[in-house]
Amino acid sequence: MTSIDVRDLTKEYGTRRAVDHLTFSVRPGKVTGFLGPNGAGKSTTMRLVLGLDRPASGTATIGGRTYATLTEPLRQVGALLDAQAAHGSRTGRDHLRALAASNRIPVGRVDAVLEETGLASAGRRRVKTYSLGMRQRLGIAGALLGDPEVVLLDEPSNGLDPEGIVWIRELLRRLAAEGRTVLVSSHLMNETASFADHLVVLGRGRLLADTPMRDFIDARVQPHVRIRTTDAGALKDALARHGHDAVQDEDGAWTVPHPRVDDIGTLLSAAGVPILELAATAGTLEQAYLDLTATETEFTAQHQEA
Repeated sequence: MTSIDVRDLTKEYGTRRAVDHLTFSVRPGKVTGFLGPNGAGKSTTMRLVLGLDRPASGTATIGGRTYATLTEPLRQVGALLDAQAAHGSRTGRDHLRALAASNRIPVGRVDAVLEETGLASAGRRRVKTYSLGMRQRLGIAGALLGDPEVVLLDEPSNGLDPEGIVWIRELLRRLAAEGRTVLVSSHLMNETASFADHLVVLGRGRLLADTPMRDFIDARVQPHVRIRTTDAGALKDALARHGHDAVQDEDGAWTVPHPRVDDIGTLLSAAGVPILELAATAGTLEQAYLDLTATETEFTAQHQEA
């Protein structure tokens, strides 16, 4: 199968270095989330992979070849970078037919991807009448048109309603399960956590992380155990005897960092501590991402005093 390989990639706009000696690979069979603050270089990197910009140095290849050397690129690479790219006076179907003709894709694929993206009933309407979510679906239909092995999507959930967000999540998982190479840029941490297997994180054009998502979270956010009890004194004594510290939350519950919930439950049961709640709380992608990128954000708002 086909992978995306970025090697020592650098891109400059005047005196600003948008991508700084970047190296990573996107492998088949998984969804890779592409994360980073505004200005981190994600969109520039995707444009370089797709041959829309030229690097100052380094390479970006797809299956060992640059995009510009692919003879019928839509059959090998599907991409959505800008949902507004379709001409407003064309119908959605005609937009896709033009793309299909340019890459010798059978016209039957047009109706197939309109159906797959939920646009079958709107295919003969002009694109200028489409909502943002419909334009997004049309862009995704264009990316899928050639049944490509590699799919790159920039903010695919933008403008989608809740049903559409569930749909795109299931679509990404299916594409990866079929062995395709899937790279998805997003600012929505909770949504990325729902579909990504692997993460590539950028900051100011540099690579900050290239790791499985669960490893990324566990390395930066320690899990903890949440406890509620009617006998706080007994709880603290039992935990202290086993070397655990407990911190009381605003709602009266207690938090114990780091331990396994089974171990805490066993020792509290043995000590006869009455338990109203005992739950393990894992770290989130948002927490881990903010921890990593706190010093890499180009544009930040000042926190207001209450």
